[in-house]
Amino acid sequence: MKTTNVLLATIALVCTAVPNLAIADTSAKKIALSNNYAGNSWRQAMLTSWTKVAGDAAKGGIVAAADPFTTAENQATEQAAQIQNMILQGYDAIVINAASPTALNGAVKEACDAGITVVSFDGIVTEPCAWRIAVNFKEMGRKQVEYLASKIPNGGNLLEIRGLAGVSVDDEISAGIHEGVKQFPQFKIVGSVHGDWAQDVAQRAVAGILPSLPEIVGVVTQGGDGYGAAQAFEAAKRPTPVIVMGNRQDELVWWKKQKDAGNYETMSVSIAPGVSTLAFWVAQQILDGKEVKKELTVPFLQIDQDDLEASLKTTQEGGVANVEYSLEDAQKVIASTK
Repeated sequence: MKTTNVLLATIALVCTAVPNLAIADTSAKKIALSNNYAGNSWRQAMLTSWTKVAGDAAKGGIVAAADPFTTAENQATEQAAQIQNMILQGYDAIVINAASPTALNGAVKEACDAGITVVSFDGIVTEPCAWRIAVNFKEMGRKQVEYLASKIPNGGNLLEIRGLAGVSVDDEISAGIHEGVKQFPQFKIVGSVHGDWAQDVAQRAVAGILPSLPEIVGVVTQGGDGYGAAQAFEAAKRPTPVIVMGNRQDELVWWKKQKDAGNYETMSVSIAPGVSTLAFWVAQQILDGKEVKKELTVPFLQIDQDDLEASLKTTQEGGVANVEYSLEDAQKVIASTK
């Protein structure tokens, strides 16, 4: 009896000392990533982060599987079918970067009705049964115009480069940019193109519209398009405006060259692709029985002039400035919303 009491006391002491550790067994649980698009460096970095962090969790026995799947096209119907297949394959949780905030709701509800935990991030879904990990994308857009107002107080004409058409992230950032222009009416958006968050697509789109545009003082962007825009302006032999960058390594390299050559100034902002790892741990914690609010918010990652060199040193060639999340990081985000 004495030995049993000592053992129980020891267990109680351990549980009190480390209250944030997962105590339920998720080692038999399977988590899948449903990703709608992989055609740019941000998405590739997002998948790499998932494979690294979630893959290590699976190898370490924290979960049974952490399998990533990407649709061939950015089509909501294709992604809905993918989610339905995941239901049939017996996954316990599905983490989603969604093609549409609403078009996947039917498939998401099917998953929830089957007892599956659904966590959406970046491109979130509106189905109430799902969890959402979001960045304030509107503020990310508005912040760009605020920055330009501080650098170009007299204002001028802006070119807007949007992301992937039909995706909620694109709509939110663009709405924030237009809110910024209302706040700082010395600026006027005189042209808008879709760059699909990809440098090559953005370069072609900007090259196509430039001949019809007046003088441009600034380019507002969504990430993955800044370097392409710079190349298009250079090819057209037009003055380089202040181009807001999106944390891609090639953008940071170009920015540093311009800074060193002529003290070119700009800023860079994007969501860290490692947010996929936060979504993984949130799903794991929900499966672990933790109480998690349906709405979680993470900050966007901003690089300023003084941060450029340090950020460039830690950004992989061909990659994106990034932050990856640990279990402890996820627990802090969860706790901050309670």
